[in-house]
Amino acid sequence: MKQIKEFIPYIIIILVVVLIRTFIATPVKVDGSSMVPNLHDGDLLILNKLDKTYERFDVVVVNYNNTKLVKRVIGLPGEHVEYKDNKLYINGKVIEEKFIDTETKDFTVDYLGYNKIPKNYYFVVGDNRQNSMDSRMIGLINKKDIIGTTSFRLWPIKSFGNIND
Repeated sequence: MKQIKEFIPYIIIILVVVLIRTFIATPVKVDGSSMVPNLHDGDLLILNKLDKTYERFDVVVVNYNNTKLVKRVIGLPGEHVEYKDNKLYINGKVIEEKFIDTETKDFTVDYLGYNKIPKNYYFVVGDNRQNSMDSRMIGLINKKDIIGTTSFRLWPIKSFGNIND
């Protein structure tokens, strides 16, 4: 019985870590160059699984065909999204994007068969618009397929901290 009591603190620590990783926060690794120049292949981020309210320009992790994709939300439910002349238009109004430095080819949510984004769906893109598998190819993302948001980089250490700075 004494031997079991010695292991109880370790068992509790393991359970707490498993519960935190399962339900609250977990590391996630950027795979590929679709989020360059802001995030790079191999960057290690903290995924907040509790945040289920997604706003424009949030960086989210999407479960797509059992793969975790790191993307940026640009279109919210009820909105019409269009890119024209390298500018983002939401419901006909220009919205400035300060985090990209590449050209974006013209597109509209109409190409996906929608006039407006349906309830519980989001339009997500990579910051590297020239090299990103995102809503332009795979379609709108259902809210249930968004695992959570991320705004904190753990690795590389030279870039440690808030990714939105």
